[in-house]
Amino acid sequence: MAAMKKPRQTPLSNPPDRWNLSDLVNEPVRKLEQHLASLEADVAQFEAARETLRPDMASSEFQSIVKVSERVTGNVSRLGAYAYLWFSENTKDAKARSFKAQVEEHLTVLQNRLLFFDLWWQGVDEQNAARLMADAGDVRYHLETIRRYKPHTLSEPEEKVINVKNVTGRSAVNTLYDLVTNGLTFTLRVNGKKKLLNREELMTFVRSHKASMRQAAYQELYRVFFAQRDLLAEMYKTLVNDWKSENLSLRRFSSPIATRNLGNDVPDGAVEALLSVCAENADLFQQYFKLKASICGIRTMSRYHLYAPHRSETKRYRYGDAVRMVLEAYRKFSPKLADLAQQVFTDRHIDAPTRSGKLGGAYCYSVVPGLTPYVMLNYTGDARDIATMAHELGHAIHGMLAAHHSVFTFHSTLPLAETASVFGERILSDALMQQETNKKVRQGLLLSQLDDIYATVLRQAYFVRFEKTAHEMIAGGATGDQLAQAYLGELRQQFGKAVKVPNEFQWEWLTIPHIFASPFYCYSYSFGNLLVLALYRMYQQEGPAFVPKYLDLLATGGSRSPERILSAVNVDMTSKQFWQSGFTTIREMVGQLEATL
Repeated sequence: MAAMKKPRQTPLSNPPDRWNLSDLVNEPVRKLEQHLASLEADVAQFEAARETLRPDMASSEFQSIVKVSERVTGNVSRLGAYAYLWFSENTKDAKARSFKAQVEEHLTVLQNRLLFFDLWWQGVDEQNAARLMADAGDVRYHLETIRRYKPHTLSEPEEKVINVKNVTGRSAVNTLYDLVTNGLTFTLRVNGKKKLLNREELMTFVRSHKASMRQAAYQELYRVFFAQRDLLAEMYKTLVNDWKSENLSLRRFSSPIATRNLGNDVPDGAVEALLSVCAENADLFQQYFKLKASICGIRTMSRYHLYAPHRSETKRYRYGDAVRMVLEAYRKFSPKLADLAQQVFTDRHIDAPTRSGKLGGAYCYSVVPGLTPYVMLNYTGDARDIATMAHELGHAIHGMLAAHHSVFTFHSTLPLAETASVFGERILSDALMQQETNKKVRQGLLLSQLDDIYATVLRQAYFVRFEKTAHEMIAGGATGDQLAQAYLGELRQQFGKAVKVPNEFQWEWLTIPHIFASPFYCYSYSFGNLLVLALYRMYQQEGPAFVPKYLDLLATGGSRSPERILSAVNVDMTSKQFWQSGFTTIREMVGQLEATL
């Protein structure tokens, strides 16, 4: 685990303007050619070992080659991370965009020269593969993962062509999507005056106490995206067709989602069980939103008002206060977690304020083991931003706890990648609930928690349901308008008669970056959130005895399969009963809310 580098400091009241990227690469722009030359030398050393690769080679010789690969991967990760983080600061910055494109192009060429190892390793016989992996230690699961792709791997020239084309294909389209959508501006009348807003600023109004403001914010969002519908829909259709051409036609996957499942090392059956149970419990959230309408004085619950705040939610939070609240909640659960979270601030690896051109949303980027992860926020001061901070710091903690693993195995697979982040949100919510004695405020906290659970469980599952339909429709030649109608149908099935869904919400899918950049990614949120509900129940039952088990789970990183990691805490991901247990906890929370009426 990474140790604290500096003494603890009190975070600033106001967010710093920029994170410090100098810990990634030394003068990456001015010295780019030097960094690329250094990478070239490492890659050449790796290539020189090609002639020595034999199934019966000595284990020590094999491990030496893997070590060179680790070094190359670490340095590639640092340079690639710098390019992306700089671009995230301001997607309108032409220099940052140019540097990102230049780096991606060079790194793709270098990575193509490493392909021969994976292809050779997939062809090694089982007996020798087992012998060589026996001494691989922490890299073993990485080596197993390479062999898992054997049925779907093409020849070396074909793999190189795909990698090269992806730079000017998928990657370029995704960059264009970010450039277009993060450059959009919105106009909203606030207190009688028109205000020009970026998306992050606009979305604060969907949680306004005024119903008219919530409606106006959504209508403005979809008015602007509607104007871009032809362009964005064509981007999406291009990405889906590219996904189909590569993964179904060339790699022979059985379905579009099977590609994601293999990458996650999760059985297709487990994902189907998860999505099925989510759909079967849509009525639970329909019941919840009826309750929320009653509590918030909403006569007819509409999709405009889904995130209507409780009457107690009026406070705005200074950045420094938000940081203190999150760190105190983490410290109450585990001082170790709080110290790791503090390190992100101490090392200035966080970019918090929202600004024009900045990439929307929030993320955590764990680059290499031992380097404090980077966290990007768009902090505007509302209560939701505090939960987002706890969430992203959870990701950072996860990466730091797993820092003793290889660069190949410290990242957990996607379904488990949300464990620490969502657990962090639960820690924060629980701490706030325990501190609060006012019945109405507790009611508001329950509403906030259930809103979040809806957004990260059911909503994400329905995104994936739409994607499965959309991939089939696009293969049949569907138009953007037809996709929008299919999305609207999914929404109305999800909400039933409990929530009215206005027509403009048919364009919501155009606003979801994951649907474009990472097909079928979103079920990982449903997976992670329902898993956390089960884990948090264990914590409530076991108390402090649970904490070491939880820390051990996070410290495993991605060094074992999700199935092995979860079996250690008695979780069977293929069981519909297990997923249903998560909804049992949600049902209890809805019951608690009903009792406050």
